[in-house]
Amino acid sequence: MLDFDEAQRRLAAAGRHPETTESCTLSQADGRVLAESAAATVDLPSADNSAMDGYAIRHADYQPGLRFPIQQRCFAGQMPQALRPGNAIRLFTGSLMPEGADTVVMQEDCHEADDRVEVRQAPRYADHVRKQGEDMRKGDVACAAGTLIRAAETAVLASQGYARVKVYPRLKIGILTTGDELIEPGQVRRAEQIYNSNGPMLSALVRGLGGGIAHVLHAGDTQASLHEAFSPLLEDCDLILTVGGVSVGEKDLVKPAIESLGGTMDLWRVRMKPGKPVALAHARGKPIICLPGNPVSAFVVFTLLVSPLIRAMQGRAAIFPPVRRGTLATEKQYKETREEFLRVRVEFAAGLDQLVPYSHQGSGVISSLPWADGLARVPPNTVAGQGDVVAYYDLRHWLS
Repeated sequence: MLDFDEAQRRLAAAGRHPETTESCTLSQADGRVLAESAAATVDLPSADNSAMDGYAIRHADYQPGLRFPIQQRCFAGQMPQALRPGNAIRLFTGSLMPEGADTVVMQEDCHEADDRVEVRQAPRYADHVRKQGEDMRKGDVACAAGTLIRAAETAVLASQGYARVKVYPRLKIGILTTGDELIEPGQVRRAEQIYNSNGPMLSALVRGLGGGIAHVLHAGDTQASLHEAFSPLLEDCDLILTVGGVSVGEKDLVKPAIESLGGTMDLWRVRMKPGKPVALAHARGKPIICLPGNPVSAFVVFTLLVSPLIRAMQGRAAIFPPVRRGTLATEKQYKETREEFLRVRVEFAAGLDQLVPYSHQGSGVISSLPWADGLARVPPNTVAGQGDVVAYYDLRHWLS
């Protein structure tokens, strides 16, 4: 069996960086990866403006009890007059700062009557003024190449006037589930059958990473059925994920099916729990990741071994999210000869977070997946229990 860290490194490098780019509208860019850095086209803010509803004054004019004449009322989107000495201009959040003004007094600290305003609390110089360019300067990198575009990145690009952006093509991923025992949700189930949860689960995981689904197919436990399914997958997909049929049973036929199609196996079996029966293959220059058929094992392997590969093939600059540390909070002790990844929930605490394992860690316990916040890593041949510090893989980061 291959060590987990080596398997993770090899899978992350198993695909190709995208070689082409395309242009799309900003409204279509969510979940796409920026192919070239976008420079700031304007200072942000583009000019000094008010951060509050209030009154613009010269700080040097302030005196306790002084009632400033209100020279103008200026809303956001209007051009203020130059401030005359000893006067105030009524501003609102986002209003441009008048020439000659250097301080904004928020309205809660003022009393206005008869077109005059009294400042009732001594202001500090330059209070509540957003300075031109304090957020971004024209020419700065607003969004770097290799960035996954989500809502926050969309806000930055829109603030700089980008209506279109250059992105990498959306990665096309195919999913192949296997097994005569599986039927699709919604069908009438016989006693010997189980519902296929792997297909919908992996589809959702791929979409969560910004990948595109080219095919979701199912094959029975025959070479003919597998060959028929692999034909469109190899034709249409950049990356193929198979589920099940890759262990050592009599009907584990995926590995020989790939080899019969001219594919090569690059690794098989990883020293991890859950998820040992995982394989990497290539056929027609395309990577094929063979996941274990158990949904919990498939979920864990996808999170830790497949998601870095997808990020790399999308053209992302960062493919490995940070690994944090946390303290186990459990009465049980865990010890395995393989790297064990416990499904855990985080309880925030002073210092390191507390990691509470799900009560049943069996690889068939699907209910643990929506319950868990992340995975705690227990090294092989190590006893780990209450108070021990372990590595923590946060699902929010590893699955986005």
